[in-house]
Amino acid sequence: MALPSGHRTQEEPRFHQATIDDLGTQLAGVTFVVVDLETTGGSPKDSAITEIGAVKVRGGQVLGEFQTLVDPGHEIPPYISVLTGITSMMVAAAPRIDAVLPAFLEFARGAVLVAHNAPFDLGFLKAACEESGVLWPAFASVDTAVLARRLLTRDEVPNCKLATLAPYFSTSTQPCHRALDDARATVDVLHGLFERLGPLGITSLEELTGLTRQVDPQRRRKRHLAEHVPSGPGVYVFRGPGDEPLYVGTSGDLRSRVRSYFSAGEQRSRMTEMITLAERIEALPCAHDLEAAVRELRLIAEHKPRYNRRSRFPERALWVRLTDEPFPRLSVVRRVRPAAGAFLGPFPDRRAADAAVAAVHESLPLRQCTSRLSLTVLGSACALAGMGRCGAPCTGDQTREEYASIAAVFRAAVESDPRDLVAPLLHRVERLAEEGRYEEAAVLRDRVAVLVRAVRRRQRLESLATVPELVLARPDGAGGWQLAVVRRGRLVAAGVAERGRSVRGHLADLRATAETPTGPDDELAASVDETELVLRWMEKPGTRLVDLTGTLASRTPGTGGYSGFLAQVDAGRADRDPFADTRSLSTRSQPDRVTPGAPATGGRTPGRRGRVATGLASRA
Repeated sequence: MALPSGHRTQEEPRFHQATIDDLGTQLAGVTFVVVDLETTGGSPKDSAITEIGAVKVRGGQVLGEFQTLVDPGHEIPPYISVLTGITSMMVAAAPRIDAVLPAFLEFARGAVLVAHNAPFDLGFLKAACEESGVLWPAFASVDTAVLARRLLTRDEVPNCKLATLAPYFSTSTQPCHRALDDARATVDVLHGLFERLGPLGITSLEELTGLTRQVDPQRRRKRHLAEHVPSGPGVYVFRGPGDEPLYVGTSGDLRSRVRSYFSAGEQRSRMTEMITLAERIEALPCAHDLEAAVRELRLIAEHKPRYNRRSRFPERALWVRLTDEPFPRLSVVRRVRPAAGAFLGPFPDRRAADAAVAAVHESLPLRQCTSRLSLTVLGSACALAGMGRCGAPCTGDQTREEYASIAAVFRAAVESDPRDLVAPLLHRVERLAEEGRYEEAAVLRDRVAVLVRAVRRRQRLESLATVPELVLARPDGAGGWQLAVVRRGRLVAAGVAERGRSVRGHLADLRATAETPTGPDDELAASVDETELVLRWMEKPGTRLVDLTGTLASRTPGTGGYSGFLAQVDAGRADRDPFADTRSLSTRSQPDRVTPGAPATGGRTPGRRGRVATGLASRA
């Protein structure tokens, strides 16, 4: 049959309108495996899995569940059993993790793994696979804690813990630190969060993943601010519209660190807000990492940038002072004047200072009244005298010489030997434990730890405060030497003697231009934080003492004998909170809004208090 004129002999190409279903992997068709673990501790390095619970869902429907106890290979600590309800007896007949992993990986094959605080659960699973010689599949993953931080406001929930989100979303199962129940509760939380994605125009797995790893457009537009920043160690300062410092930081590679603020790796909401306000970045190259760290401290203390959280107020450090009077007492002060008595500290806050004072009063019958006692005018005894906690010098029952021998124990502890002060306290801790008064023993033990650390810190600082000048050198890795001149604990000059250059000649130039600290010779010439930076740099392997004026020494016996005790206290504190998550679980002031058809990017949204509430809350 002949074809009509003008018709082609081959089939016409067909065109169709693409729909949203053709773009990306639609969430409705994705299989999710929500997993939760119970473990014997908070780190895969020294802990093991005791239970795995998982729920497989797709399109809002439960497809299957997986649950098994796991023998960790050792006894389950009692505090873990109290928390989870899983005892060593319960897991005695359970399979080991190498027998459980193949079944779980088969259950989760081809799915997207979901967990609340996913780094914890997936970290344990990956470590178990590595230890068992099993290849960890390339699972995609979703963290419901991250999604909650991104999608919920503080008006809705105060934090994004699973125990907080479960009642908010009216989950059918309440989390109770058992793996399957917690996984079931996480499924309901996941579905509740998915309901928040529709108005944002997020319908695919790719968009969901991008929601948590996006670069805020305000930050993206300011990437040019980092173009002039050089490489090498130094300090960087973000400056605002009025050229005021917004944030001060330090890095061994200035260019790399500053550029990271404009990448998806920076997810802190306060940094997004800070960059939104920034107008320029000032780079201050330094000779080496010590000079950079010291300059950062000084700039933060001087300008107190609003987006820096640490070291802004060094003047607020507290000290415990033994007053200089006939019958001295302890008081908490902010200023150190060596001529005005013995000083212990510094302490980061009033709570720590009060704990040290309470420990001293447990050991020594120092008076606790605040009035200044007279040698001639006598008063009446207080209740502490009747309890044997004070010798009542106010009544004349205790002479000045008798009281001085008690105060001398405190002075000796601060200067060199804390044994007479600490030994009675440790004996009391043991006695309380033997009597079954464990809570009282723990409180006193923690107070003793605060006291010992304060004594150690004071003695370390004093060892450097009394040195008129010392010169330190460290290899720079390229055949040269990093040099630091320190006077009474303050870094007064820093430089690098490059390979082939005379160290002595370069050192003479540094000394000629170095600062000259003012003030009494027996006081620190710098902040406590700066002196401790110098001490840590000095104690690094490879550091050499080039020159010294005066004497650099630590008084004996010091606190070295209490290192084991302090390590036990730290271990006990970790055991009391084995699952501590150091990441911020707070919500943002307002969620980001994504316009239809636009990619999921975090725009700038004013918060309730005028703050820019963008980005994902991450580590503080």
